Amino acid sequence: MRHSFPRGVAALSAVVVAGLALAGCSGGGGTDETDGGSDADFEPLTSVSLQLQWLPQAQFAGYYVALDQGYFEEEGFDEVEIIPSGGDIVPQDALVAGDVDFAVAWVPKVLGTLEATGVELTDIAQVFQKSGTMQVSWAGDGIESVADFEGKRIGSWGFGNEWEIFAAMADEGLDSTTVSVTTQDFSMNALLDRDVDAAQAMTYNEWAQILEVVNPETGELYQPEDFDVISYEDTEGAMLQDALWADTQRLADDPAYADAAVRFLKAVTKGWIFARDNPEEAAEITYDAAINAEAAFPVGPVHQLWQMNEVNKLIWGGGDFGVVDQTAWDRTVAGALAATNQDGLNLITTEPADTAYSNDYIQDALDQLVEDGLVVDGDYTPIEVTLTEGGQ
Repeated sequence: MRHSFPRGVAALSAVVVAGLALAGCSGGGGTDETDGGSDADFEPLTSVSLQLQWLPQAQFAGYYVALDQGYFEEEGFDEVEIIPSGGDIVPQDALVAGDVDFAVAWVPKVLGTLEATGVELTDIAQVFQKSGTMQVSWAGDGIESVADFEGKRIGSWGFGNEWEIFAAMADEGLDSTTVSVTTQDFSMNALLDRDVDAAQAMTYNEWAQILEVVNPETGELYQPEDFDVISYEDTEGAMLQDALWADTQRLADDPAYADAAVRFLKAVTKGWIFARDNPEEAAEITYDAAINAEAAFPVGPVHQLWQMNEVNKLIWGGGDFGVVDQTAWDRTVAGALAATNQDGLNLITTEPADTAYSNDYIQDALDQLVEDGLVVDGDYTPIEVTLTEGGQ
């Protein structure tokens, strides 16, 4: 599944799919090898690929905006390919295999891969600073906190998305083997059909999906008060989610890749800054990418705008864009070490290597952008989005 997006919103079709070949900084960062290659002894990379962890949607708006607005071109890239995944591609596996240069993936999922395989990948930019995962149940059904999970049918998409559930339970000292984890699809049908007691949802996606459904008892859309919601960000089970990953050894050995990583991060940061300051336009760019892609999750423009609004809340919170917060990282690792699933299996059993993340590359990129006058930190001012049936 490969897509390409010509420049411009109308033309931003499924082209952006192939993948951003990550060009990364050398381990130390901040030398001639990270300044666009002006005085460096290597040929700068001009083509890269990026593997997403899902289909085109505003969760990835910054990358599509960077393509649409020419930010990659500004950083010396002639071609940047963005490869969606509908669950058929595991981002970190594609990166390990050398199929792509960079990948978007949740931190706990990658930590599990690193321990299981012995490979080395590096989180070079922590895009989402907060967890957007929720567990949603019907109001009055008695699932108001993680403490109520034991013995319940808890919905999850699987694929590593379930680990926040078990990290939160571990922190409460609960028996994870009592939970019946029910695999749900990427909708809220399992909850609507009462096939689960509590369904997994993202603030920016499935939560909106259920609020876009007509309540047959009222003839109006379901309202937040119809449900009880547990936000993992409010628990010790919260884990870092969307991060940009690079090949650790390649960063150390290939100065062209390290240089490209910094330039890539500069373009991506500019894309997310645009999405922060222009959420409506960023949502339109992403919606256009989705409807022109070979494969996309069928959501409407209002849903994309909701998603853009909620995603910005997870990214912008006062700190510099993309910098790994040590406290949040330590909480993620602690949760991953403590978590045992319904079968009594651990996600990881040892601390990840020091190379599992580095702020060198994103800090180099940010420093250069600040010199250019960009505001790379700050809060996001949410907009008001009124959901409609089906998000149309």
